[in-house]
Amino acid sequence: MNYIDYIIIVVYLVGFLGIGYFFKENKSSGDYFLGGRSMGWLPLSLSTMATQLSAISFISAPAFVGLKDGGGLQWLTYEFGVPLAMAFLLIAIIPSLYKSGIVSVYEYLEKRFDASSRLLISFVFQVSRSVATGVMVYTMALILQATVGVDFWISILIIGVITLVYSFQGGMKAVIWGDVIQMVILFLGIVICLAYGISELGGFENFLTHVDQERLTAVDFGKWGFNNGDKQDEFGFWPMVIGGFFLYASYYGTDQTQSQRLLSAKGMPTIKKLLLANGLFRFPLTLTYCIMGLVLGTLLLQDAGFQATMDAVYNANIDSLEGKKADLMVPVFIINYLPNGIIGILIVAIMSAAMSSLSSTVNSLSAVTMEDFVKRFKPDMDNKKYVFTSRLLSLFWGLVCLFFAFFAGNIEGTVIEVINKVSSVFYGPILAAFVLAILTKKTHALGANLGIVVGVLFNMYLWLYVPEVFWFWWNAIGCLVTILVAVVFSHIIKRKANKGLEVVYYAGRKELYILLGFFLLIILFSIGLPKFFS
Repeated sequence: MNYIDYIIIVVYLVGFLGIGYFFKENKSSGDYFLGGRSMGWLPLSLSTMATQLSAISFISAPAFVGLKDGGGLQWLTYEFGVPLAMAFLLIAIIPSLYKSGIVSVYEYLEKRFDASSRLLISFVFQVSRSVATGVMVYTMALILQATVGVDFWISILIIGVITLVYSFQGGMKAVIWGDVIQMVILFLGIVICLAYGISELGGFENFLTHVDQERLTAVDFGKWGFNNGDKQDEFGFWPMVIGGFFLYASYYGTDQTQSQRLLSAKGMPTIKKLLLANGLFRFPLTLTYCIMGLVLGTLLLQDAGFQATMDAVYNANIDSLEGKKADLMVPVFIINYLPNGIIGILIVAIMSAAMSSLSSTVNSLSAVTMEDFVKRFKPDMDNKKYVFTSRLLSLFWGLVCLFFAFFAGNIEGTVIEVINKVSSVFYGPILAAFVLAILTKKTHALGANLGIVVGVLFNMYLWLYVPEVFWFWWNAIGCLVTILVAVVFSHIIKRKANKGLEVVYYAGRKELYILLGFFLLIILFSIGLPKFFS
């Protein structure tokens, strides 16, 4: 890196301080947490995808595709459940949540059941999301230290302080428009790495000649995810589609970091376009960085200098990066193969991914704490004090995430996998709670709470005692077990069920057909990929 790269990075960081100042006028909860419900579908779509495409995805997903054992284009199966989940949310779940006018999505559970359901799920969200975000920032700081030479603590402070300042000032509007900029930079970075990687290989034809053919298979109908401990059996078609449907329906519909964007929309027509765009655009984006992973992985195997540099960086930082050698592939390529100026843009892309995830988490955690806990004890708080307290909570949660980032070193070795599993323990039962709240009339609070507890405990039993069941299945199993237990107990134990709020269904037949058609299209496309590359 030289002065050009550093100028690009400084200009980028200063610019984000300006975003917070530009959107500093927030007069109510609707302004600070929902952007005044004035956001259009395009910025919301880009913001949603930016939050999902974290720094871990930009670094680790291409490494999985290009280098890791058992990797390859089967990473694409992560996307198969997305169009189905978007169709389900559009028709059955989101219209009722949006119509209710809530800020915290968990508020709906209290209106339909009682406070215990709301507070329990809200608490789980706050703990798990803050830890996961802290680990993500920690990992990115380690990689920047190993490749760029910026000290670990300086990287965390730069990412954290800039993000906290613009989130603190600007609220949801600053977060969304910041995500839009970061998403554009991130995608630009992926395309640049892909183009330069093909160039270094001597062209696309040479890439096709040398690419590992075993990494080209994306769809395997023979893998069911009941693997007897064999990791190679996990990424099968059925667990990824069925489990993925429940995971993404829960993540986009009931996780505050994502549902808050839906609640920020101008109206249901905007939400329709947002969910449709997310269902259609995620796969091409994932395909692009998967191909980038194949290209860079092929280059690494062909270029002894690339391998030697990566080995040297890893060996020099083995204490902190043990087990993460493959994750160095993208940043080492950036530093050693790209010209100055472009390097600065790509380092900004890595920082963008981290900042996008952190800003979304901070704002969502603040919203949940404010709505689910603070307002419970101070319901008559005026708007000025509400916004001020919300900003303080944003600062608090940002510091909590950075605290976990500083001290994640002792646990981070397996924590990414652990956090994914923890999420899957809860995602299914949480989705079931909203399905019961919106789509059933006779389920009461006791039945719902018992269902949630049993669903979570059953998933934990699978985790501890039935390792043969791939964790993607937990999302489906936990949801179905929760619904079954809740309905049965509500039938056996007679109690009056709260009617809750108005249930709204959206007549999105056209969008439904488009999403279902796209689901079939991406499967057929993925099946044919090996022939394209051969």
